Amino acid sequence: MIRRAVLALACAGLIAGCGSTGSAVSGPSLQVVTAPLSTSLVTAQGSWAIAVMGGSAAAENNFWQLFVRPAGATRWSLVTPPAVADNGGLVAAGGAAGTPLLVGFRPSQGLTFSPLAASTDTGKNWSPGLLDADLADVPDALAVGPTGEALALLGDGSIETAATAAAAAAGQWSQLTTLRALAASAPGRACGLVAVNAVSFGLNETPMAAGSCVRRGVAGIFADSGGAWQAAGPALPAGLGGDQVQVLGLAGTPRGTVALLLAGTHLVAAWSGAAGWTVSAPVAAGAVAASGFGPAGSVWVLLGGGRAEAISGTGGSWRALPAVPAGTETIAPGPGGGYDALAVARSRLTVWQLGPAATAWASWVRVQVMTVPIEYGSSS
Repeated sequence: MIRRAVLALACAGLIAGCGSTGSAVSGPSLQVVTAPLSTSLVTAQGSWAIAVMGGSAAAENNFWQLFVRPAGATRWSLVTPPAVADNGGLVAAGGAAGTPLLVGFRPSQGLTFSPLAASTDTGKNWSPGLLDADLADVPDALAVGPTGEALALLGDGSIETAATAAAAAAGQWSQLTTLRALAASAPGRACGLVAVNAVSFGLNETPMAAGSCVRRGVAGIFADSGGAWQAAGPALPAGLGGDQVQVLGLAGTPRGTVALLLAGTHLVAAWSGAAGWTVSAPVAAGAVAASGFGPAGSVWVLLGGGRAEAISGTGGSWRALPAVPAGTETIAPGPGGGYDALAVARSRLTVWQLGPAATAWASWVRVQVMTVPIEYGSSS
């Protein structure tokens, strides 16, 4: 289910006291929506998927797991970094070839900070690290740039930066900005920014942030230009101009940036490039259960009732996938343009595969089953 937090402060209250920085945006308050942590991503090392397994979260028997399908491989393997409680959730990010996958553990079991782990060999070995703060409860709370620079979005909306992923794992973070400062900037005031939901890197390793805006018809995507934040989001189609817009996901591509936006009750994908932004036609949203990005700017979303939608990249159209198998926790791009559905039944993971749209393989086929060792009760 989409996690919803009722915004306690209207936009005017959030940026009050900013003096000469400008007047607040007036308008209705916004119920902030963020994507669940279940997701997948593709790096030079391979495809990665994050899913929660086990039992009740209330009993702390929910255990988040990380899986990898190395580049060129056909099967998934369990590679969750060991020796750290992961009941609070996992987030992950990776850059180009030669940069590690960086995994963050959201605080749980009384922790007030986020342990980190980095791997350059598809999870065979992990180097431990630390972020002395709590990562935000969103899938794009970490970002790794093409040359290894890292960003971390914290629970209070602040953004931290590290010169390299190795420096990030070593705890060498410094503050880039805060939610209050970004909301008080000219582009933040223009959209009525009330929450930061994702961080990423744009072209030339430009730090980027995105979030939820009160002002209707404005997509809150921002780029850091020499310490000053600039508006960097797309113009939305006229039919969505009356909707409040929230960014559910943000990712860098070799050609620019890809974003998943929630505009009112519709989802749109958007891609930036040399000629500006391209925005997809909208698709009805419903309850988002998981989402993620794939190669060439592709985007997928898992919705309620077994529904899933995918879009192949810039200028593409949303395609309804066949109803996903029961228990599907997340989806990942599969070989040749298809998709894998990772279905969970307590400690059992079943992988179902769907062929590319151009083939006759138009239904989900079971291709792998594994049992994940879960120590129920170990977190209490």
